[in-house]
Amino acid sequence: MIVRRRAVSAVLATGALLVTAGCSSGAGGSPGASASASPGSASAARTAPAAEETPPAKGTVDVVRTVAEGLNTPWGLAPLPEGGLLVGSRDEGTITRVDEKTGAKTELGEVPGVSAAGEGGLLGLALSPDYASDHMVYAYFTSVSDNRVVRMLYDAKRPAGDQLGAPDTVFKGIPKGMIHNGGRIAFGPDRQLYIGTGENGDRGLAQDKKSLGGKILRLTPEGEPAPGNPFPDSPVYSYGHRNVQGLAWDAKQRLFASEFGQNTWDELNAIEPGADYGWPAAEGASKDAKYRDPTAQWHTDEASPSGIAYAEGSIWMAGLRGQRLWRVPLKGTAVSADPQAFLKGEYGRLRTVVAAGGDKLWVTTSATDGRGAPKKGDDRILELRVT
Repeated sequence: MIVRRRAVSAVLATGALLVTAGCSSGAGGSPGASASASPGSASAARTAPAAEETPPAKGTVDVVRTVAEGLNTPWGLAPLPEGGLLVGSRDEGTITRVDEKTGAKTELGEVPGVSAAGEGGLLGLALSPDYASDHMVYAYFTSVSDNRVVRMLYDAKRPAGDQLGAPDTVFKGIPKGMIHNGGRIAFGPDRQLYIGTGENGDRGLAQDKKSLGGKILRLTPEGEPAPGNPFPDSPVYSYGHRNVQGLAWDAKQRLFASEFGQNTWDELNAIEPGADYGWPAAEGASKDAKYRDPTAQWHTDEASPSGIAYAEGSIWMAGLRGQRLWRVPLKGTAVSADPQAFLKGEYGRLRTVVAAGGDKLWVTTSATDGRGAPKKGDDRILELRVT
């Protein structure tokens, strides 16, 4: 694993690892108050005050408990403010509420129109920034024709299996494929909807700013290009991505994203509006100044990154093929010390990481996605305590 600051920063030394080829099946943020500038804006990304607190070089991870077992292809995970966790099944196309105290599961219903195949299916989940009043759940899924985002009314008073209202399509037309469907969605501190997409194996889409593939998109909750986007009348926020799998904001409202590399480098990127992250011309750090270098990069057998979350001054990144949880301590958008790997091989493939408040994280495993080796009880939601 190799860590880099931004394009003009020095390399932090790490141990050399074997390079192996492969593409793993992959995979937010939470609603917050309005911000005066969009997360990840150029001014915010450059701001790393000397007084900014730096986390300890070394951290810890303790598995507090297994919250739930017996989940099939869990992908999206959304904590409810009233208690409970919504988890989506990629292959079944259902959303289930898990009681985080008892592990009891209640199926809300099936999302109509999901066409699961390969890495596609029911992927990311997010709650409306006005969830307290509108009870809307957003979902990203693969249909027979594209990848799209819908929103549905969640009514817990209705019978189990019938608690989701009819889906309202918020945004559609994202390219689909057997691979690289992206799928992570999250509402930022600016209350806008961010969507991570993949180039579905068609590399050229990542550099085509008219295509929705290989991008991070920024939309209003109604699905329109968000005010302040870098390209006029376009939902595109950043481009040159291969397959974005994780989105998270730090305490200063700076946006980070994880994405799959191909044969050599997986990436954690600090996102700036309008920036080009290099795919397919660049995989990992590049000598070409027109591309943004990753904040950190890993060989594909050590990561194949999926979901990310911010807690205790670090980005926490799930590894699918790597079967571990990475801690990436930050000062500004730079890595402040060598990333650490935890849970290596203990729970198999890890898919989604969600901040649970303070020093707690929720993490889902991904053994039942067709690329893992399921054990009794898989898949699971774990509660972690981290420093």
